[in-house]
Amino acid sequence: MYVVSYDITSDRRRNKIAKTLEGYGTRIQYSVFECRLSEKKYKEMYRKLMQLMSDEEEGSIRIYSICGNCEGKIRTIGEIPGQMEQSAEQVIVI
Repeated sequence: MYVVSYDITSDRRRNKIAKTLEGYGTRIQYSVFECRLSEKKYKEMYRKLMQLMSDEEEGSIRIYSICGNCEGKIRTIGEIPGQMEQSAEQVIVI
């Protein structure tokens, strides 16, 4: 799994990046996506994001690789829009 976050000042470019990421993963925050991808799909996504950022002078995209063991340790506090089915062990509401 990969976690992709971005901080882009240009509305137009930010919208293109978000639209691209919607094709690869699930939006979990406004500018954060979780992407469960094969190596081939990851490389495809990475190339597309590189192209979108090729002439961008400000902003960044960060991609974090989450291993299978670590993925099982992810904890969520509160609700994630679009993810209604989570076990009580994974969700902590304060």
